[in-house]
Amino acid sequence: MRLLSCALLAASPVCAQPSFVNRMPEQGFTHQYSGGWEHFVGGGVAAFDCNGDAFPELYVAGGETPAKLLRNDTTTPGGPLRFAVADQMALTGVTGAYPLDIDSDGHLDLMILRVGANQIWRGLGDCQFERADWGFDGGDRWSTAFSATWEPGQDWPTLAIGNYVDRTDPDGPFEACDVNELHRWDGTRYRMEELEPGFCALSVLISDWAREGRRDLRVSNDRHYYVRGGEEQMWRLDEMRLLTEADGWRKTVIWGMGIASRDITGDGRPEVMLTSMGDQKLQYVEDGPRLRDAPFSSGTAAQRPFFGDDGRPSTGWHAEFGDVNNDGLSDLFIAKGNVDQMPSNAMKDPNNLLIQGADGVFTEAADVAGIATVDRARGAVVTDLNRDGRLDIVVVNRRAELELNENQTEGGNWLTVDLQQRGANSRAVGAWIEMRKGGAVEAREVTVGGGHVSGWSGPQHFGLGRAEMAELRVIWPDGTAGDWQMLDAGTHHIVTRD
Repeated sequence: MRLLSCALLAASPVCAQPSFVNRMPEQGFTHQYSGGWEHFVGGGVAAFDCNGDAFPELYVAGGETPAKLLRNDTTTPGGPLRFAVADQMALTGVTGAYPLDIDSDGHLDLMILRVGANQIWRGLGDCQFERADWGFDGGDRWSTAFSATWEPGQDWPTLAIGNYVDRTDPDGPFEACDVNELHRWDGTRYRMEELEPGFCALSVLISDWAREGRRDLRVSNDRHYYVRGGEEQMWRLDEMRLLTEADGWRKTVIWGMGIASRDITGDGRPEVMLTSMGDQKLQYVEDGPRLRDAPFSSGTAAQRPFFGDDGRPSTGWHAEFGDVNNDGLSDLFIAKGNVDQMPSNAMKDPNNLLIQGADGVFTEAADVAGIATVDRARGAVVTDLNRDGRLDIVVVNRRAELELNENQTEGGNWLTVDLQQRGANSRAVGAWIEMRKGGAVEAREVTVGGGHVSGWSGPQHFGLGRAEMAELRVIWPDGTAGDWQMLDAGTHHIVTRD
């Protein structure tokens, strides 16, 4: 096994070799994402605390297999991971799900995407749910992407849904991409607007990309089914139009699968990670919607399997940033796996765990960490399952077992921050958390969406390296900035608007 050299990370505040153990075999149940061509894509997971004990539950898509709500029965911080199958929302046709508090009652609800009618389930507390009756039209499409935001002056979120192939097109599936959807609250119910053209969306994310106080919708599209002229898209929601080169938008054409965003340069604006068949593409924000590609030397391309003798291109799906060794630098997990039996791409395609060094260069560590599995991975979440301050990694595999990878890395210090506010948008979606340590400021946006049909809601995790405290402030969704506060390492914090 190749070892991650500490010399590569010598300038980092902590040099900790990542280590994970898959706890799924200890759980007493099995789960995999299954199905035919309608489930070649999809296969997501949502992580969220639905009973108030601060240990996140999981809702895992199953495709033709019923989805499962997995209750987190872990009892103590750092204790053994224990999950049990709950008797809720065991739906078939599920491609993925995202948690958010739609009605702002303090309980997280669940947007469930499906091949067929999408559904919203309203959280009632104690991990109980009921089918929501908010006038939402779930349609009958093949939905594969989701994002949400609270637009200015609105008490209910705007919901964006990305759809894949139009299953009703007799000439499909090629050149048969479906339209996407925007659902806006009209004061009494949700009304749907179609976003077209659609180019087979597999990930969407609403973000204030340039820190201009405006949130736009990015759509990542699968070129494999493109209509002529297809490309990545950015919708300006307040004007309901697509950005063009006249706006500074640069045309990008990839087999887009997933979106991740995180400020990794310290300029206060989120970088963008796009997964695809072939190169994975990291982009830096220059100004407005103008982006530039990171150089190959950044170590993020991950274009082929990093071990084995299969030199064909990789297929990237879910991507997510997270500081897995708590050295104060965001790392990057990418779920990989062949669509099914696509001969142009690698069949044994290990997941990536790219560890960031102080010079901004990422180094592969998935094999060292014990998570370089070669099943057909799809969705994932990077979150702390047992509240020990270390980010764990859940991976959904197509026609293979779910993975619950517990982080056992002996890394640096950490802290977590959970935002709450009264009234609409109880979880402060659209807020920015700024963490100041050692003269540097890391900016973190609270978003809903992105990834590959996978999302989470919960505390924001910050690695601190050797620092024993850090300063934090919150810029709330309406732009109001809170005071800087000094927070101790190794602690969980709830920051309220008051």
